[in-house]
Amino acid sequence: MKQVLIVEDEEKISEVLALYLDKAGYDNKVISDGSEVVDWVKANEPTLILLDLNLPNKDGIDICKEVREFSSLPIIMITARVDEIDRLLGLEFGADDYICKPFSPREVVARVKANLRRTQEYSNVDASKDSGLAIDEERYQALLDGQMLELTPVEFRILKALANPMGSVWSRDKLLDRMYDDQRAVGDRTVDSHVTNLRKKLEAVRSDSDCIHSIYGVGYKLEL
Repeated sequence: MKQVLIVEDEEKISEVLALYLDKAGYDNKVISDGSEVVDWVKANEPTLILLDLNLPNKDGIDICKEVREFSSLPIIMITARVDEIDRLLGLEFGADDYICKPFSPREVVARVKANLRRTQEYSNVDASKDSGLAIDEERYQALLDGQMLELTPVEFRILKALANPMGSVWSRDKLLDRMYDDQRAVGDRTVDSHVTNLRKKLEAVRSDSDCIHSIYGVGYKLEL
């Protein structure tokens, strides 16, 4: 059974989320103290995390950054902060999605299903034998020159788009369509932030190469 970790310090909210996720067929675990989350994730490897931004002892942004150091599992941020800067920060540090309070529990379950579906519905693809890039869509993994790239699910979907076919130019709008299933209000800065993070990870393997090129006024293309 897929396990969802609910990180929320408001008991009524966590109880409702746990109830709805249980009815949808998901096992779940609730943690209310931010300082306990990272160690629990390392020991138990949940399928997805619902992560509140404001938590006692350690906030959601710090938790997200630490989890991203060792795992690419989907993370959905839950926040009462509605300004674009906080939304962007949550995505920059490795979150895959966000939900703003107040929310419908049914919406949360739908977002959980959508994020898990994106990570599991694909089959293996070799992006290019000559490029040194191999994409394993079944496992949501990518290797460059034989080295594993520690990508978030959003970064993986961007890489997959840019690599098929290699060298094609993708506009920000087209990348947004690949990043998210729904028609959310996400700006160009969010796309640019994810691309910047992906570029850094590629260039950590190929330090002498500009892997992702910005095409002024158009978008991005990948050249390996």
